[in-house]
Amino acid sequence: MYDHPAQRSANDRIWAAMAGILRSESVADVPDTLDRSRDVHALWRDPSLLFGQACGYPLIADSSLALRVLALPVYATPGCVGATHTSVIVARVDDVGTSLDRFRQGCAAINDRRSNTGANLLRATIAPVAGEGAFFSSVIETGSHRASMIAVGAGQADIAAIDCVTYAALARFEPAVTAALRIVAHSPASPTLPFVTAASTSAATVTALRMALDRVMVDPDLAEDRANLFLTGAIAADRAALAPIAALEATAIHAGYAELR
Repeated sequence: MYDHPAQRSANDRIWAAMAGILRSESVADVPDTLDRSRDVHALWRDPSLLFGQACGYPLIADSSLALRVLALPVYATPGCVGATHTSVIVARVDDVGTSLDRFRQGCAAINDRRSNTGANLLRATIAPVAGEGAFFSSVIETGSHRASMIAVGAGQADIAAIDCVTYAALARFEPAVTAALRIVAHSPASPTLPFVTAASTSAATVTALRMALDRVMVDPDLAEDRANLFLTGAIAADRAALAPIAALEATAIHAGYAELR
């Protein structure tokens, strides 16, 4: 899920190391390379998925998504504590508004309505001030956090919620994008984007995947690659670890703000 062009070689080297460990544990049909050719929603529904990373919100909202949670990654960026992260709520750098209420009847940019960090956490942040009914005049879907940031910076939208790990990557690799923005607020925390495998993956392979993750997180030869990804560890977990995401949704609904609008 975090695969900026400047990070792809790091992801490739970490996967190559994991693949070697999996083969040494007699796991069959281990891909040589990462698949970047398909939409993530298609990959998540592939019954042969060996290893991937998923957004937590579809996992709690879509019962037909047959994935098993392996672990929660730990990142070293502002907004991350342990295996949790937040979204930064951003506006244009020249927008002088200091409160969320300032954006009432403005335009929000989201990457995907099925996104935890782009939509669910924005809803959770706005719900306490929204009241019942619509808060924004419009909500546009951009397809990615980067596109949402560019839309806000260009004046096509007024506000967006950006995964703090993505924001850190853009600040490092494309600083002109973040220079056009300012952080207005921070969302509540939720679990990081889980590492997953297909629900049909055998117990033995699940054990091997978790072992491979543990090893690549401490391999000194991969230290630079992990740093490029802000990645410091992974904590074994299951789907129950995503319960805080559902709780944030439920709190917003209880507050009368069931839909981001």
